[in-house]
Amino acid sequence: MNNLEIRDNRLYFDGCDTTELAEKFGTPVYVMSYSEIMRRINELKEQFTEKYPSSRIAYASKAFCTTGMYEILKKAGACIDVVSGGELYAAQQVDFPAECVEFNGNNKLPEEIDQAVSYGVGRIILDGLQEIELIEAACKKYQKKMNIMVRITPGVAASTHDYIVTGKKDSKFGIPLVEEIFLPVIKQVVDSEYLEFVGLHMHIGSQLFENDAYLQALDVLMDWVARIKDEFNVTVKEVNFGGGYGVTYTDEERKPYSFFMDPMMERLQKRSEEIGIPCPVAVIEPGRSVVAEAGITLYKVGQIKEIPGVRKYVSVNGGMGDNIRVALYQAEYKGIVANKAEEPLEETVSLCGKYCESGDILIPEMKIPSSVEQGDIIAVLSTGAYGYTMASNYNNNPIPGVVLVKEGKAAWMVKPQTYDQIIQNHVIPDFI
Repeated sequence: MNNLEIRDNRLYFDGCDTTELAEKFGTPVYVMSYSEIMRRINELKEQFTEKYPSSRIAYASKAFCTTGMYEILKKAGACIDVVSGGELYAAQQVDFPAECVEFNGNNKLPEEIDQAVSYGVGRIILDGLQEIELIEAACKKYQKKMNIMVRITPGVAASTHDYIVTGKKDSKFGIPLVEEIFLPVIKQVVDSEYLEFVGLHMHIGSQLFENDAYLQALDVLMDWVARIKDEFNVTVKEVNFGGGYGVTYTDEERKPYSFFMDPMMERLQKRSEEIGIPCPVAVIEPGRSVVAEAGITLYKVGQIKEIPGVRKYVSVNGGMGDNIRVALYQAEYKGIVANKAEEPLEETVSLCGKYCESGDILIPEMKIPSSVEQGDIIAVLSTGAYGYTMASNYNNNPIPGVVLVKEGKAAWMVKPQTYDQIIQNHVIPDFI
């Protein structure tokens, strides 16, 4: 990870002493680096939007969604991909430009579609036939015409965890590329007075480190671009590649965006020439790759239990409630004792959480100094994506806050939840 350094046995992140952050803001706490977020955004610009004019970045909000994050993206000139009314609502609170919002999701609710059309989002990504009627009804209500991207299921199996594969044939996402299903959807969109067919969308999975599956999926997509041209005399103006670019959690080697983008754009241009159409505008949806390595989580060590001849458990004051990915995906992380960062790593322990589940293990085998004791601060690295956004109140534990750091400065981005906030919507029925 960038922006991590060790000074005088202490771990620093974007110029801030993480032990002091823990003391000032409390633990557990998510810490996000503004500098690292901007480094990734600038890399995307250099290797994609500036290199390929008319291309577009639509940050995948599900990775990390806060009003502060949307403000960063707005000022950086990026677009966003949202998948719920809640994400859209957060964007509305910072006056995110409506034309730069793309609304995705496999089961958009009627009220969410109404919200999106009312706001005038730039694109609605169609995920099923039944959505057409809902979008048309909202368009009629507000007298608007919506740009529509149609999400396909390319039938390509990406090499990643089953739970984050989204482009294979058996998927809840997208419209199957079966002629009698797909073509009527395109026809209905093209014929609608309220819908403007713009292009096709795909997303094959997440945490990918090779580009072959992307290229296979793009070839499938472009075959249907040609078919749409032949069947309806309609030119696809935009192609959305989705996201899924892998990041470093433990020993993975992160690839630069150009590793994916350059061959994809070369293939897109070549296939467009073969079909006889102008090269469509290319759109990507990076999420995890923008924020994962921009975040760490700080915990305080509590109980330490050793089972002779078996293992030692080091418990912290967080766990699966603030990072469900280990239990859900068997995700792997690295950690460091933030206040003893230079001490030799002499023991291997299981770093576990405080939740009432045997599976609440953050790092099954973590090397630590033998001097670790209650009150020490543990930093788990690369937690910027899908930590805060997937957090829960399991066991009625509050969701931690988020601190944004930048070159030695630190401030709340999201304040921590309180017990009162956990139960503020609880009601005792009068018939009890």
